[in-house]
Amino acid sequence: MKQMKKFTALLLAAVLTFGAATMIAAPKAEAATASSTASKVISIAKSYQGKVQYEYGVRNESKLIFDCSSFTQFVYKKAGIKLPWGANMQTKYGTKITKISNLKPGDLVHFSVSTPGKIGHVGIYIGNGKFIHNLSPKYDVVISDMSSGNWKNRFIQGTRVIK
Repeated sequence: MKQMKKFTALLLAAVLTFGAATMIAAPKAEAATASSTASKVISIAKSYQGKVQYEYGVRNESKLIFDCSSFTQFVYKKAGIKLPWGANMQTKYGTKITKISNLKPGDLVHFSVSTPGKIGHVGIYIGNGKFIHNLSPKYDVVISDMSSGNWKNRFIQGTRVIK
């Protein structure tokens, strides 16, 4: 009987120790997975620079013709993440981020373009205040600085879709 109690106590201690170690290690594993997924998304987006054409309201994967949100939808799909089409619709599929300082690489970034305060453009945050996006027929896929030029005062929110 004493041996059985000892065995049970040892087994319980092992389960608790293993369980605690697993709980501690899990966030690191999730962070590593999110980081590698974000890197993959950014790498995919960059790989289409010079290969994609911009056309408003178009999503043509076979000809690589996209608007801003169909481009982000296409890129995330290649990384295994499903998003809807539409810059505003994509805000509904993740965690809202209101401060630029809280953005992480791989987050979607949403901007106003013609109507102040209304989301009209989306891109992918790549870090250091920069984002990649399918901009216009003149420029197609480019990397822009969020803190200068046309984008400086147009950020509305970010959306974290990579968990």
